[in-house]
Amino acid sequence: MIRLVVADDQSILRSGLVALLSLESDLEVVGEAADGAGTLAAVAAHRPDVLLLDVQMPAGTAADGAPGPADGIAVAQSLRDLPGGPRIIVLTTFGRAGYLRRTMEAGAHGFMVKDTPVERLVDAIRRVHQGLRVVDPELAAQSLAVGPSPLTLKETEVLQAAAAGGTTARIAATLFLSEGTVRNHISAAIGKLGVTTRAEAVRTASENGWI
Repeated sequence: MIRLVVADDQSILRSGLVALLSLESDLEVVGEAADGAGTLAAVAAHRPDVLLLDVQMPAGTAADGAPGPADGIAVAQSLRDLPGGPRIIVLTTFGRAGYLRRTMEAGAHGFMVKDTPVERLVDAIRRVHQGLRVVDPELAAQSLAVGPSPLTLKETEVLQAAAAGGTTARIAATLFLSEGTVRNHISAAIGKLGVTTRAEAVRTASENGWI
């Protein structure tokens, strides 16, 4: 049996996926999670072979009160070096090339969009369990066309904070930077992305899956 944990914050979608996967004779769903902290807890408790992981999930709060990973990519990073950790297939509603590159760099073994036919997803689970990598072919082609993110880590963090609606002062406080440094990072990102405003930089980076 291939033991699975399914992590997705949309309960209806998660329940439906669990029901469909449970129909397969060689698959067993041993745990579910709705946020980053819950996913890490489920993996620790059940030691699954494969983790189906949504990209965009809330962080949640661990049992000790600590915040969980910010999203699915951060969850994958947390599990990347875990001895005996699960192989990870990332599922996303957002078929963006940048997400594919970031999830693979974070240690994921597969990347599929959520409207993938269940037969293809089941096949992907089996292939990943065997040690293979499985990537949606259209997204793979897009990723090659788009290329890697031109943003530095700090520029990415600043745009992520800006995407959440933060003012310059709030971004500075959150990231422990001066307001001048935040403005410099935003200006650099605007230049690299070939846009003219912070809002356009956030939109372009988001559309490409770079934040």
